[in-house]
Amino acid sequence: MAGQKNKVTIFDVAKASGVSSSAVSYALNNKPGVSEATRAKVLKVAKELGWRPNGAAQALARANTSRIGVVLAHEARLLSVEPYMLELLAGLGAELEQHDYSMLLRFAIGRDNEVAILKDWIATGNVDALLLVNLEMDDPRVALLNEHPEMPALALCDPSLSGGLPVMRSLDMQAVTKAVSYLHDLGHERIGRVGGPESFGHSYIRDAAFSDAAAELGVRYRCLHADYTPKGGIEATKRLLSVNPRPTAIIYDNDVMAMAGMGIAREMGFDIPGDLSIMAWDDSFMCTAVFPHLTVMGRDIVGSGHRAAQLLLKLVDGEQVGVADEYPYELRERASTGPAPASAEQR
Repeated sequence: MAGQKNKVTIFDVAKASGVSSSAVSYALNNKPGVSEATRAKVLKVAKELGWRPNGAAQALARANTSRIGVVLAHEARLLSVEPYMLELLAGLGAELEQHDYSMLLRFAIGRDNEVAILKDWIATGNVDALLLVNLEMDDPRVALLNEHPEMPALALCDPSLSGGLPVMRSLDMQAVTKAVSYLHDLGHERIGRVGGPESFGHSYIRDAAFSDAAAELGVRYRCLHADYTPKGGIEATKRLLSVNPRPTAIIYDNDVMAMAGMGIAREMGFDIPGDLSIMAWDDSFMCTAVFPHLTVMGRDIVGSGHRAAQLLLKLVDGEQVGVADEYPYELRERASTGPAPASAEQR
């Protein structure tokens, strides 16, 4: 009959089996990622439906897609105010375009959804390689990619978090030492820090580095964690300034929290930098759009995006990539930091 559907697809098999299309693809292509019971069920249903492999589709799956996959599990509100990820993706996308590659970007609702998207891409060959960002301790994405070495992946993290995957790391430990030493040389003996989410691996790395640097210099150090948003920066700043004796300098893990923290500190009656010095991690145009301008530990984030793209394309070509470095941090001194006050109680 004209128009009758006579080709059974993996989506048909998935519907009849009660599993996802990616699970069907794993089972039919004899790939790991599904249980033996699920594999047997899928094969049985496929046989009953008369499924046959599509030779053209298989050939296409083996060919390059000229796409790099990135999945973000950020909340939309955070992405709308946090410049780091936008700058990184700008550099990544610009470099990929120079090589006739594109970026396939998905937004996940939670870590489980992110892993599900990655599984689907691995099963379908929808991308040539993956970029992993914001790795957590014992991140399930690392285990997944180690189970599928056929899918190249680059992780932006410290090598201790990558499970052996190729890495582009930021030089956080050296930057922390430089930042704490700078404030110590200005006479600050009590330093506060507003870190990012504790679940992120880079927050853990920075926590350890700050503790070590403060101990070595004899600096009293307090740390609170927030969510990179203005609200998080305000709440953490209020808490840090409520202790006695309070810190005379605060370092924030991003510029958004630093600007919000500086605003609430001034509202509370603190002079910046006379009573309180403020520093931010990472630079952006906003750091010189506020007054006083923010002192930062800055780096070329767009350049790091370019470098990540270059490394990913090497992986696609079968080259080995071990541990590569992002562009290093540099201290950009501006008006938000100054000598420690003679007394923390003086304003």
